[in-house]
Amino acid sequence: MGRNAFLPLSLVPLASLVWVVRNWGTEQSLHIQWAPGLSMDIDMRFDSLAAIMAALVLGIGALVLVYCSRYFTDDEPRLGIFAAEMVAFAGAMFGLVTSDNMLILYTFWELTTVLSFLLVGHYAERASSRRAATQALLVTTAGGLAMLVGFIILGQVGGSYQLSVLLANPPTGWLTSVAVVLVLVGALSKSAIVPMHFWLPGAMAAPTPVSAYLHAAAMVKAGIYLVARLAPGFADSTPWRVTIITLGLASMLLGGWRALRAFDLKLILAFGTVSQLGFLMVLVGTGSRDAALAGMTMMVAHAMFKAALFMVVGVIDHTTGTRDLRKLARLGAQAPALCAIAVLAAASMAGLPPLLGFVGKEAALDAIATTAALSPPVRTLVLTGIVLGSILTVTYSIRFVWGAFGRKQLRRPSPAVADMHRADPLFLAVPALLAVAGLAAGLASPLMDRLLTPYSTTLPAGPDGDYHLALWHGFGQALWLTVLIVLSGAGLFLMHRRVSRLRFERSLLGNADRMYDATLRGMDTLSIRLTGTTQRGSLPLTQASILVTLVLLPTILLAVHSDGGVRLRLWDSPLQLAVGLMMIAAAITATVMRNRLASVILVGLGGYGCGVLFALHGAPDLALTQFLVETLTLVIFVLVMRKLPAEIDERQSVGFKLPRALLGVAVGATVTVIGAFAMNARSTTPIYLQLPDAAYHLGNGKNVVNVLLVDIRAWDTLGEICVLLVAATGVASLVFRNRRFGIAPRVADAPNPDAGSGPETTWLRGGDLIDPRHRSLVLEVTTRLIFPTMMVLSVYFFFSGHNAPGGGFAGGLTAGLALVLRYLAGGRYELGETVPIDAGKILGLGLILSAGTALTSLFLGAPALSSATLEVTLPLIGHIKLVTALFFDLGVYLIVVGLVLDVLRSLGARLDAEGAAEPARRLDSAEVTFR
Repeated sequence: MGRNAFLPLSLVPLASLVWVVRNWGTEQSLHIQWAPGLSMDIDMRFDSLAAIMAALVLGIGALVLVYCSRYFTDDEPRLGIFAAEMVAFAGAMFGLVTSDNMLILYTFWELTTVLSFLLVGHYAERASSRRAATQALLVTTAGGLAMLVGFIILGQVGGSYQLSVLLANPPTGWLTSVAVVLVLVGALSKSAIVPMHFWLPGAMAAPTPVSAYLHAAAMVKAGIYLVARLAPGFADSTPWRVTIITLGLASMLLGGWRALRAFDLKLILAFGTVSQLGFLMVLVGTGSRDAALAGMTMMVAHAMFKAALFMVVGVIDHTTGTRDLRKLARLGAQAPALCAIAVLAAASMAGLPPLLGFVGKEAALDAIATTAALSPPVRTLVLTGIVLGSILTVTYSIRFVWGAFGRKQLRRPSPAVADMHRADPLFLAVPALLAVAGLAAGLASPLMDRLLTPYSTTLPAGPDGDYHLALWHGFGQALWLTVLIVLSGAGLFLMHRRVSRLRFERSLLGNADRMYDATLRGMDTLSIRLTGTTQRGSLPLTQASILVTLVLLPTILLAVHSDGGVRLRLWDSPLQLAVGLMMIAAAITATVMRNRLASVILVGLGGYGCGVLFALHGAPDLALTQFLVETLTLVIFVLVMRKLPAEIDERQSVGFKLPRALLGVAVGATVTVIGAFAMNARSTTPIYLQLPDAAYHLGNGKNVVNVLLVDIRAWDTLGEICVLLVAATGVASLVFRNRRFGIAPRVADAPNPDAGSGPETTWLRGGDLIDPRHRSLVLEVTTRLIFPTMMVLSVYFFFSGHNAPGGGFAGGLTAGLALVLRYLAGGRYELGETVPIDAGKILGLGLILSAGTALTSLFLGAPALSSATLEVTLPLIGHIKLVTALFFDLGVYLIVVGLVLDVLRSLGARLDAEGAAEPARRLDSAEVTFR
C-alpha cells in the first residue's frame, strides 16, 4: 500500500481513543500478578489525569499517522519500520500514562526513550540525525536512571511502588526529599527543561511528523504528566516548588528569547516548545487546584496548536523545499488556506481570544496571582516571569506567521514560493482540524471545564473558591495582564530589527550544546586515562589487581562488621583428612614442577580429590560430574600442550615468585575464611532440607540435583548452556579464524585411500592412517571394546538422571569422553568416522530443544520451563512415567556433546592437520631452495 498504509494504521490509536472517550469520568484499575517479590506486578490505573493524557496521545497520534500518508513518498526508505515505531510509541505513551506501578511506569518511560532515539534518527545516513538522536538518548536516559533511583527510594520508604498508595499516604523525611529531587531530574530531562533543554532543538533533525507528535504532544509531555501525577502528594515537600518553578521560569524566558533569534521555522517552534514546557511545568508544579486546572487547559491547547504548527512547517517544507524564513515571501498569497491554519494556531499560541490558548492563559494568570501555595513576594516574582515569558510568546508567534507568510516588502514571491507545488487536500486537513479544534475548545470552555476539573480537584482548593474556565470573566487583573502581554509582544515584534541586533559574542549563561560536547569529551578522556592506568596489557598485573581486591575488600568488611564467632567442623572421618592432605600436597607440588604435563596432572589430582569429598559427603551426582569434567579438562590441556615445550623455561619468567606465592596463599585463606563465615551466618532453617520433598512433589523426581537443574532452577541451566555454546563458538573462531573446520575428514578422504582396506583385522579404521610410531594397538582394541559400553552408559545416565545419579550433563560428558577415547586411539580420521556431523549443528539442535521447551510451556498456558508428567502403560514394557523436563535435559546432553566435539575438532583435528601439512611445506621449501 505504500504511504497509504498509514491510513488504516491510524485506526489503531483511534480505536483506543474511542475506548478512552467511552470510559471518560470512570476510574478503572487492572492488576496482573507477575513478580511480586520484585514489586513488578503489572498495575494499571485509568483516572481523570490518565484520560486527559491518553486523549492527547491517541488522538493526535491518529492524526499524525494520517498526516504521514501525505508527508512521505512511496519510495521513502525504511517507511515500514518508521510506521511501526510510531504506533509502538503511541502504545508506550499510553502505557506510561496509565501505569500505577512506578517500575512499570519506568519501563514504558525508557521504551519511549528508545523509540524516540529511533524516530529522531530515522535519516540515519545524515550525521545531524545521528547526533541529535544520540544526544536525546543520552540526556533523557541519564535523567531516567536518576528517576529510577528516586522511584526505588520512594517505594522502599513508602512501603509500596504503587503511585495510588503513595499519593494517598505520602512518605516524609529527608530521604523522601532526595527521592523527589531524583524523580524531578528525570521529569525535567524528558520535558527539556533548563539546563537539559538543548536536546529538543537538536531533535528537529527528525522528520516533521516526529516533531509534531513526540516534541509537541507526546514525549515531552511525559515529564509534565509525571509532575502533575505526583503533585497531589509531594507538592509540599521542601525541594519541589523551588526546583520546578525556578527552572520552569528559566526555560520559559530562555526558550522564548532563543525563538526570536532562530531563522528555521522548526527551530522557532522548538525553542517555543521549550518556553511553553517551562510554563506548563510551573503551572502543574505549583500544587494548587486552580493552577492545576490552568495547567491541564494549557497542556491540551499546546498539544493542539503546536502539533498543527509543526505540520504547517512540514507542508511549507514539502511544497517550497525550505524552512528558512529568509527565503519565504508572499507565501500567504500563494497558499491562503495554509496561512489561515497557521494564523489560527499561532493565535492560540499567543493567547488571543476566543481560542483555548487564551482561556488557559487567563486561567494561569489568575491562578498564580491568587494562589495560597506561594508567599506574596514569590507570587509576584513568578507572575512577573510568566508575563515576560508570555510577551516573548506573542512576539515569536507573530514572527513565525510573518516570517512564513508575510510579503516582506517584495512585489513578487520569493523563488522558493514561486516554484512551490500545490499541497494535497488531506495534507492540509489534519493541521486544519487541530487548529479549528483549538477554536472550538475555546468556545466550548465550560465543557472543557467539566472534562478537566476532576483532576484539579485532587489538589487543595484556593481561599476564594474554585476557578472555572470561561471565555469571559469580566474586567479583572487577568484580562488587563493579557492586554499588556499582547500589546507588549506586538510592540516588541515591531522592534524586531533592534532586538535582532542584541546578540552577544558569548552567551551570558554559556552554550548548553557546547557544554554537552565538553562533557562527553571529558568523559572520554577520563575513561581513556582510567583504562590506561588499570589496563596496561599485562596479564599478571591485571590478575594481581583482581586478586588483591578479592583479598582486601572482604577482609576489611569482615573485620569491621563481623560480630559472630566461627565454628568449624574440620572433618567427619579421617579419610576426608587424608584426601585433603593429598590435595594440598598436589597443589604445592604443581607450583614447583617444571614439566607442564606433570603440573597439569597434579592440578587434576586436586579436582579428583574434590570429587572424592563430594562422594564421601553423599553427593554422588556432584562427584560423578566432577570426575567427568576433570577428565575432560585434563584431555583438553593435553591437546593444547602438544604445541608447547615440555619444560617451563625459568629464564623467561616475569616478576618475583615470593609476592605471587604470598598472594596465592592470601587468596586461598580469604576464600576459606569467607566460606567459614558464610556457613556460620545462617540464622534460620536451611532451605536444602525442603528440596527433596519439593523435587519429588513439584519436579516428579527423586534426584534433587537433576530436578534443580532441569526444573526448579531451569532458567540458570538455560543461561549456562548458552555460555557453553558461546565458549565452543569462541574456541572454534579463535582456532579456525575464518570458518569452522567442519566435519573431521573420514577415511575415504585420506591421502592413501587404500589404507585400512586390507584383509587383516582392523580394530579402528582411522588407526591405519596414524604414524606407526604413535599407534597403540592395545589402545585401539580397548577403545573398540569400551566405546559401545560408554555410549550405553551415557544413555543410561541421561534417562536415569531424574531419579538416580546422572542427567543430561553427566550423560553428555560420558559420551564426550567416549569420543575423546575414539580420537586418541584413531586420530582425526577416526573422529570423522564416529560422528560425521558438524558440531555446530549439534549445538544448535541442543539449544533449540532447550529453548523450545520453555516456549512450548508458554504456548500451553503455563509458565516458561514448566514440567508436565506423562504416564502410560505399554504392553511388555509396563508402566512408564515421563517428565517433559527430559526434553530440556536432551538439549543439555546435545550441547555438551557438541562442545566436546567442537573442542576435539578445533584443538585436536585442526592442529593435527596443520602438523601433517608442516613437513610437506618444509619439503617444498627445500626443493625450491635446491633449484
